[in-house]
Amino acid sequence: MPSADAPLLRALRGDRPETAPIWFMRQAGRSLPEYRELRVGTRMLDACLTPDLAAEITLQPVRRHGVDAGIFFSDIVVPLRLAGIEVEIEPGRGPVFASPIRTADDVARITAIDPAEVAAAADPVREAVRLTVAELDTTGTPLIGFAGAPFTLAAYLVEGGPSKEHLRARAMMQADPDSWHRLAGWLSGVSRAFLRAQIEAGAAAVQLFDSWAGSLDPDVFRRFVAPHSKAAVQDLPVPVIHFGVGTGPFLGDMRLDGVASAVGVDWRLPLDEAAAIIGPDTTLQGNIDPALLGAPWEVLEQHVRGVVERGRAARAHVVNLGHGVPPETDPTVLTRVVELVHSL
Repeated sequence: MPSADAPLLRALRGDRPETAPIWFMRQAGRSLPEYRELRVGTRMLDACLTPDLAAEITLQPVRRHGVDAGIFFSDIVVPLRLAGIEVEIEPGRGPVFASPIRTADDVARITAIDPAEVAAAADPVREAVRLTVAELDTTGTPLIGFAGAPFTLAAYLVEGGPSKEHLRARAMMQADPDSWHRLAGWLSGVSRAFLRAQIEAGAAAVQLFDSWAGSLDPDVFRRFVAPHSKAAVQDLPVPVIHFGVGTGPFLGDMRLDGVASAVGVDWRLPLDEAAAIIGPDTTLQGNIDPALLGAPWEVLEQHVRGVVERGRAARAHVVNLGHGVPPETDPTVLTRVVELVHSL
């Protein structure tokens, strides 16, 4: 297991390390040539459920960039696949479900599946985590476990695939709140089972991704989403990071009543302003603008220095991007950013 003194774990506890820890969302992915080479001929979900492959992909950016944490290589729909739901990730599009969930009968059918079936089918995930942790432990680097939040999972399920505005999911909340809460509650259990499998195998922290929460207004988030996200991560035995895109209007609610050890902030809101909203009891994560990874170095360097400086307003700061690494990013730029942050 990583030392409790690992910079990431110290920051998540609110104990500010001498230098801010840094890792990148989507750091194990398409920006790395070694990843693209490894993935040739392998479908995404098959890669996620092949233990040695998932472990190697998780480790690649840690070796290359010297980041302060690995993030487990997976996809938010993997626990749904483990539950027996027919889903594929289509290249260039994303997750696509054979049978969207749009009626009360659909919800009744899917929620009849016991979330415990995810735990029972998760041995490939546990093995991948064990393999990853065995190598990370040689350097004391912690592994962050991964799951999608109930709303983002529901948005895919109800739409049947990717969507920009998630109209059907948002409509279900208001038109059939009973079905919505039944579905979101079930998804909370699914995500929790997936996270617990990773924790059992050695993940030292977890992050709950609510990628599409920014499509919601604050009242809807509080009534229909936050209770289910909170249930997914409450009383887990490791620190919890909660991240969403476009969540500035309800950033304080992303603390999930204090259950989250850290809240991720996207690039839209300066960290000192975020710290004033979040308060003194929660660590901040973020928020380098991913668009600037393609800018001249002097522009990116100034921006990163500004992010680190503004992050000093928080109780502790985990440096990250405001969203994931764009696939066209030059990996050497990410390595330079890590070196810069470690030098400050």
